Amino acid sequence: MYPERPAGIAFGGDYNPEQWPREVLEEDVALMREAGVTLVSLGMFSWALMEPEEGRFTFGWLDEIIDRLHAAGVAVDLATPTAAPPAWFVARHPDVLPVSREGVRIGFGGRQSACSSAPAFRAATARLVRALGEHYRDHPAVVMWHVHNEYGAPLGECYCAHSVAAWREWLRHTYRDLATLNDAWGTTFWGQTYTDWSQIDAPRANHTVVNPAQRLDYARFSDGEHRAHYALQRDILRELTPHLPVTTNFAGTVNCKSTDLWQWARELDVVANDHYLRAERPDNHIDLAMSADLARSVAGGAPWMLMEHSAGAVNWQPRNLAKRPGEMRRNSLAHVARGSDSVLFFQFRASRFGAEKFHSGMVPHAGTDSEQWREVVRLGADLRRLAGVRGSRVRAEVALVWDWESYWALELDWRPSVDLGFRERMDAFYEVLWREHVTVDFVHPSADISGYRVVVAPSSYLLTEASAKNLHRYVESGGNLLVSYFSGIVDEHDTIHPGAHPGALRELLGLSIEEFHPLREHETVTLIDGLIDGRAEEDARVWSERVRLAGARAVRRFGAGPDAGHPAFTRHDLGAGTAWYLATAPVTGLPGLLGEVLDHAGVTRPRGLPDTLELVRRGRHLFLINHGDRPVAVEGVSGVSVFDGVRHDGPVTVAAGAVTVIEETQETQETRETLQP
Repeated sequence: MYPERPAGIAFGGDYNPEQWPREVLEEDVALMREAGVTLVSLGMFSWALMEPEEGRFTFGWLDEIIDRLHAAGVAVDLATPTAAPPAWFVARHPDVLPVSREGVRIGFGGRQSACSSAPAFRAATARLVRALGEHYRDHPAVVMWHVHNEYGAPLGECYCAHSVAAWREWLRHTYRDLATLNDAWGTTFWGQTYTDWSQIDAPRANHTVVNPAQRLDYARFSDGEHRAHYALQRDILRELTPHLPVTTNFAGTVNCKSTDLWQWARELDVVANDHYLRAERPDNHIDLAMSADLARSVAGGAPWMLMEHSAGAVNWQPRNLAKRPGEMRRNSLAHVARGSDSVLFFQFRASRFGAEKFHSGMVPHAGTDSEQWREVVRLGADLRRLAGVRGSRVRAEVALVWDWESYWALELDWRPSVDLGFRERMDAFYEVLWREHVTVDFVHPSADISGYRVVVAPSSYLLTEASAKNLHRYVESGGNLLVSYFSGIVDEHDTIHPGAHPGALRELLGLSIEEFHPLREHETVTLIDGLIDGRAEEDARVWSERVRLAGARAVRRFGAGPDAGHPAFTRHDLGAGTAWYLATAPVTGLPGLLGEVLDHAGVTRPRGLPDTLELVRRGRHLFLINHGDRPVAVEGVSGVSVFDGVRHDGPVTVAAGAVTVIEETQETQETRETLQP
């Protein structure tokens, strides 16, 4: 359920009027109208003002602000302020403050500063949310509810007494009896067998490694406790306002490790994501695209909401670089291109005090006589012209397998190499596809993947038997699967699948692995073609392994290193499809290897375009975003430019740093869809 209002692409952001005197608030409304703001998130951190003492609610100040916004035509995404419990509440209930894995209880003054399992916090949450919902249930300005803020960041896991009590109940519900739990956790190792539920503690910091199956389950439990706290609020709001969608904002789909967003998506009416550039990364627009594609995928392909991003610099990175001219526009429109029906910022006006006073706002400290404000106004005009994009979808022929449980399990202690990182391989494969102008969806390994020409599993260390069978069926039915090293190794309990690696994928890949040979920090090996006497082609790093073929054939072999002469890149024709396996990390050759798979699968993509051009189709709209410093000519475009009304039938030139959006003709769209298999 997507909010019906505002129409078109929603534009605005977090609004924190409690930080400002009345005369500034009156100016803000006028500026919102100038910029074309249509939606603001309100009340995010205002618990202390809404409930200054237990049970006494004061909404008059908020009524005035919401009424003023409504009169100006600005809709409200009304937040429940539970991410910032007030001082009086924490003083009365100090036990709600979370405890770190090292046993340190955090102090008051930050955010996300209450344990989601604490009974007093849940009771106070329910009381506040019910009062808020009852007060605003019929206000015409309120178009949706925004629960909490960025669950899992910075508080992923809590180790307080309330969490431990809830943890034991979670284990009882999950395993039913201790024999099943002991078997799942492999507690005969290091003499950890439990004979009573009360003996089980949280996996606290230890002088050595703690049981990895226990830690994996604690990650699942902790994420579930945050979802339960969200659901508590959502259910109250649905009871009071069944006509309004309820959501919460993710703390960056690709960057918040502690939240399993496949699970979260089932609880939300609309997916909402925050994204902040990693400012010092030169190609940070690729990370942005990845985050947007993952948000769209978590939403099941439906339109989603960009709930927060920055107009300029953020305040919390080591070096908070300001955005260059045009960068905010490119960032914003890239999110829209990849499925967002909103462009919202943190925040409307930059704060003068507090921890985020150096974080940019739509209205900067420099005020309206600034290039940043002028860019904000121009962006508002652009988004009005893009109203027709709303509700349309993005299609992809290629999918990447992303599983948060595998992410958690892979990065626990004592793996074969410190260079085994979930994001490292995900980023590597995504970047190649982005530079090849291939639009990507993300999928869970158990999902229906039958509609994709190619599925890539860059980092599927944890893979259940059921998921492995799903991948097997996909290939036998005609799909093309590419698997990267150290995948299919363990089951859902971090227990190694029986037999040789990669246990869950041996038959599918047509091979087995005799031994892992992780490489030293700066060590490389070479890859040669499939013949043993082939020529050296490229270097690879991080990983090597002794692959034994059992139905697959070698496309590349290791030319040097511990596995010289043995397969490095294999192909296994199975049923109507093909499974590929890559046993190392090529330094520069991944585009070529991945290109072989794409070509074999018949994945078409533009040729001859620079890899600084972002090209995405959303419905009838073709987005061309030039991240380079030179103009780019794109051939074969037929339609009308949304921003200037110029009709094109042939090449379109996109200026350096610019964005062009073409609404393609119906004939062009129909022709393209006819040509697609």
